[in-house]
Amino acid sequence: MKKHDLIFLIGLIVLSGLTSFIFISYGMNIILSDDAAQGALVFAYVTTAYGLANVAILSVAWSSREAWSNGASKFISMCFLGAFVMDTINAGMKSPLGAVGILVLVLVLVANCFAVKKVVERD
Repeated sequence: MKKHDLIFLIGLIVLSGLTSFIFISYGMNIILSDDAAQGALVFAYVTTAYGLANVAILSVAWSSREAWSNGASKFISMCFLGAFVMDTINAGMKSPLGAVGILVLVLVLVANCFAVKKVVERD
């Protein structure tokens, strides 16, 4: 593996781990708050579950290079994106920032899937 490929791989892993930590901490902050609405609480559980699942899949990809981890990463990313879009629509998109939020989330999810793919395919 070339040096720049290794640096790119480590950067993707760090980015994926950081975003997973952000999802977990965001979800746990809502779950542990006293005044969370029922809809927000359900979304917090979904967000926390995505963060934990992404860390677990990345760990499996690193330790065993299982090919199914690519599919699992794509599957949980699409499920989380669907839940996020439905939550955004349910809350009512009052400004174009809702669409920007969806696009940012898509970029993060694609980066996470790409990180798992690169970890599985590493030399």
